[in-house]
Amino acid sequence: MTSPSPHEEILRFDEFELHLKAGELYKSGRKIRLQGLPVRVLAILLELKGELVTREELREKLWAADTFVDFEHSLNTAIAKLRRALNDEAEKPRYIETLPRRGYRFVGSVVGKLAAPKPSSAPVADLVGSVFVLAGESGAQFISLPVDDITLKEREKLEAARDDLGLSLLFASRKLLLVRIGTRVKVLKVLPEGSCPEVRILEGEFTGETALAPRNCLREEI
Repeated sequence: MTSPSPHEEILRFDEFELHLKAGELYKSGRKIRLQGLPVRVLAILLELKGELVTREELREKLWAADTFVDFEHSLNTAIAKLRRALNDEAEKPRYIETLPRRGYRFVGSVVGKLAAPKPSSAPVADLVGSVFVLAGESGAQFISLPVDDITLKEREKLEAARDDLGLSLLFASRKLLLVRIGTRVKVLKVLPEGSCPEVRILEGEFTGETALAPRNCLREEI
């Protein structure tokens, strides 16, 4: 997993983070495969949250005046990809509202532009036994943590298929834990790839339970 630069600026909404400089979108600390135009559209909508951004304004911001492109098709495709990545629906938008024949508006709640949380820089082996807090505690947000590698892979498949029922069953069976950002956790074991240490949750609803937490979601206690 790629860790964000400590100097990079982030726009955060719910469990999503848009890293502006890198042009990368994360969900609960996991990078989402979304590149190019959809990311640029999202950045514009987030920067102008709550405001109507017309299709013409998007055209002017995204393409130079002398660029030949099928604007209507390109923008429609970008919005569709963006909605799939956010698990959003045009009919019941949580994030991107369509104003017919006019443009789009971001209707979610955005935490202002923030510095990226500093991930642990300690060698992988030195993480074991250390206590961290889950990154991003400045917002009232949660992170979903799989209890094991099998659940991690199952979650990825369900999210790719947009299977909300399957995800709900994982939460109901406590294979996915919805943990509040800022919760203290202790690293018990580091997997071979070093990206998702196994942690024990030290406080809150899931005190004493273990789960996998992406390394870039672990913030050193101050």
